[in-house]
Amino acid sequence: MNRRDMLGGLLATAASSLAQSGRLERLGKTGSRPRSVIFILTDDHRYDAMGFLKGQEWLETPQMDRMAREGCHFPNAFVTTALCSPSRASILTGRYAHRHRIIDNNTPIPKGTILFPQYLQQAGYATAFVGKWHMGGESDDPQPGFDHWVSFRGQGTYLPSKNGLNVNGKRVPQKGYITDELTDYALQWLDQQKKGRPYFLYLSHKAVHAEFIPADRHKGKFANKQFKYPATMAATGEYAQGRPMWVQNQRNSWHGVEYPYHSNLDIAEYYKRYAETLCAVDDSLGRIFDALQARGELDSTLVIYMGDNGFAFGEHGLIDKRTAYEESMRVPLLARCPELFEGGKTVRQVVANIDIMPTVLDAMGLKAPAGCDGRSWLPLAMGQPTEWRKELLYEYYWERNFPHTPTMHALRGERYKFIRYHGIWDSDELYDLQEDPLESRNLIYSKAHQDIIRQMRQRLFQTLEETGGMQMPIWPDRGTSQNLRNPKGSKAAEFPPELVR
Repeated sequence: MNRRDMLGGLLATAASSLAQSGRLERLGKTGSRPRSVIFILTDDHRYDAMGFLKGQEWLETPQMDRMAREGCHFPNAFVTTALCSPSRASILTGRYAHRHRIIDNNTPIPKGTILFPQYLQQAGYATAFVGKWHMGGESDDPQPGFDHWVSFRGQGTYLPSKNGLNVNGKRVPQKGYITDELTDYALQWLDQQKKGRPYFLYLSHKAVHAEFIPADRHKGKFANKQFKYPATMAATGEYAQGRPMWVQNQRNSWHGVEYPYHSNLDIAEYYKRYAETLCAVDDSLGRIFDALQARGELDSTLVIYMGDNGFAFGEHGLIDKRTAYEESMRVPLLARCPELFEGGKTVRQVVANIDIMPTVLDAMGLKAPAGCDGRSWLPLAMGQPTEWRKELLYEYYWERNFPHTPTMHALRGERYKFIRYHGIWDSDELYDLQEDPLESRNLIYSKAHQDIIRQMRQRLFQTLEETGGMQMPIWPDRGTSQNLRNPKGSKAAEFPPELVR
């Protein structure tokens, strides 16, 4: 029996627990043969923080630049919720947060949730998870779908700490800098894989989550560089037209530039440490490429690099993520596999974290089960004609821990973005991304755009209706609330003149 027949046979005998979500089917198109996939996820890596995009002129990411040059870059890649746990759950389930119900960083994974690596196991593939899990609180216990497991509790630490690592259910000490050590573990597992047997490796870095601690070799690398502050950091004027009250008020908060993390944090120095911490991730990517080259698998393996959400460094007067602004919901996405698609490609369609599951299954010769909100973008990368989404739903649900950001839903299209807020007395937002890529002029009260607003509002609710999102997910309060304001900071915003009669 050859390998393809063996994999097909394994699929035919999939466990009943997986069958209830829809039996997987073999594909005979995109992947001419089942291939290995390495998925690399970083934390809080914003879409333009790569050297070739010049998010800051002095950024250096030679391996990411190489990946874009030799593979495919998706400049319009997004997450459907810009928060660690919900985004990671959407990656692993192919579903929106209102469907998988993991809406914050504390919510446990609901019982019965199926993660797509479970399908890969059933199909006979080797699977491994190495790195940050961060779903369901502080647990680092091995999760379903992975033959091999290396993780740590919660956010983990850049440098060795008492908690150490969980390696296949056993506690072991953390020996060194976390980005390098996770890469060591990933390469050790990769070296143990039999050549010719497809595998799925999920390398999930802690970096570049705050507090940013660069590897010793990168400390001070950008210390003398000049940070260019974003134009929309201004509180008023040309780049703050029609800004909602809650955004103005968040300036003076835990996630605002006037009182960041309730401190006097310098945004410029903060970004430089972020960029230096990212350098080790870039090094890790180079080590992965070198290992694949040594195995003779560099051109046959699909390598995907992605961020779990973006991060603002002063845009709109904010820091961190959660919002529906580009800096928050837009992420880097790179893919390389010369056997599937040529290098130097740019795919401009709107793709998302919910597309990772069907894309990986597609590359490994499997069809995504019914109920998946995402789609495989492999046909786009391969230049095959395919109808694609014109808009993407975004959602974020208010957290008591960070009460300054409201519940919101957004529809992000190729030209316009409509943002609707829930539970607050404030203005919604509409941006023409073609004319105003910085999202500096809110058009929500523009008479010329009322038809567009009505249409996008209707399509937003239609998408929620179709995907079961019309009921608000609510979980008990957990943890403390970062709700302080600086008395020396800006005062509460006034209602906009459009609401005054």
